[in-house]
Amino acid sequence: MASTPASVLVIGGGVIGLASALALQQRGCRVTILDARTGMAPPSWGNAGHIATEQVEPLASPATLRSALRRHRVFGGPLDFRQPWRHTGWIARYLRACTPAHFVGGRDALRALLADALPAWRRLADTLPAPRLLREDGHWVCWESQAATRAGLEAWNAADTGTATFSELDAAQRQRLQARLTAPVAGAIAFAGTAQVADPGLLLDALATRFGENGGTFRRVEVESVHGDRTRCTASTRDGERIDADALLVCAGVHSRALMAGLGVHAPLIAERGYHLQWAEHDWPDLPPVVFEQRSMIVSRFSSGLRAAGFVEYADIATPPDPRKWQRLRVHVQELGLPVRGEPVPWFGARPTLPDYLPAIGRHPRHDRLFYAFGHQHLGLTLGAIT
Repeated sequence: MASTPASVLVIGGGVIGLASALALQQRGCRVTILDARTGMAPPSWGNAGHIATEQVEPLASPATLRSALRRHRVFGGPLDFRQPWRHTGWIARYLRACTPAHFVGGRDALRALLADALPAWRRLADTLPAPRLLREDGHWVCWESQAATRAGLEAWNAADTGTATFSELDAAQRQRLQARLTAPVAGAIAFAGTAQVADPGLLLDALATRFGENGGTFRRVEVESVHGDRTRCTASTRDGERIDADALLVCAGVHSRALMAGLGVHAPLIAERGYHLQWAEHDWPDLPPVVFEQRSMIVSRFSSGLRAAGFVEYADIATPPDPRKWQRLRVHVQELGLPVRGEPVPWFGARPTLPDYLPAIGRHPRHDRLFYAFGHQHLGLTLGAIT
């Protein structure tokens, strides 16, 4: 496509869709976002708010594969594969992506994206109508035993963390963390070069507000299919409406699979679901996000409350939530002695994940006015601005 399109349809109103829509507006495009979501907030709202520039190594890796069995839910771990017989194709592709050669290629691809992820967020945050949305205080990782500390430090020292670096927590930081916990902190490190958003909900509101102020249109419609030729693109809704534009971007998370299938492209997305609990009342200090690595749980303090997030659950998108996941998070919070009060608000959502744990970003091979950006797995927030 030789020239910038005058009008663009963006299918999906999560952080990828909103950030992409703002970038298109900056290039002079008239943008309409189409998103049917009216209830549960998107995965980009339900995450830990962590700009994870350190996650250069994709989760499709020999190391992750070796640890999968002991991390499974039946052994008390955070990994759960519900109805795996329904996802044999995805599993086979994942196993191929875990070979050393595929892993190295995936790591190099992620490193290139993550190198500018935080600078891209700085540039985008400067344009938004909300102060201090981006907090560049890094994040902390801690362990509750000496053996876990030794193993954790060995793993992080051997890992590629891209532009992020880490060092041992100093005495004051360690004391501040331990003072709010009843569980022991045997070891802890502080990452620099990572960041946090002050609140995912505030971020999405700020993105949507700026989009509207720039003249964008947000429509609550369910898109069933998309089409394109050399001159126009069309989104067909469940109500039978046809909405046209010069170009179209598919960034509908796990729902992108069905839309791409209608275009003759098989996108093997799976709904990799995460869970969180958030307490409005707490006495947690103003710390960076803290990862309790033995529990595969991250705790983030937002302006709206304290959030404990975790679990990797592979399932169909329509599968009901598993209440045992929320109960397990409650147990972790109680065992750690996190200073929370009252009843938390539970949430679960589906991360759009491809077998190689890399996002799909590009142009349709046969329709040069159709673009896509999906499959960001755990890095949707992190890669939103650079996408």
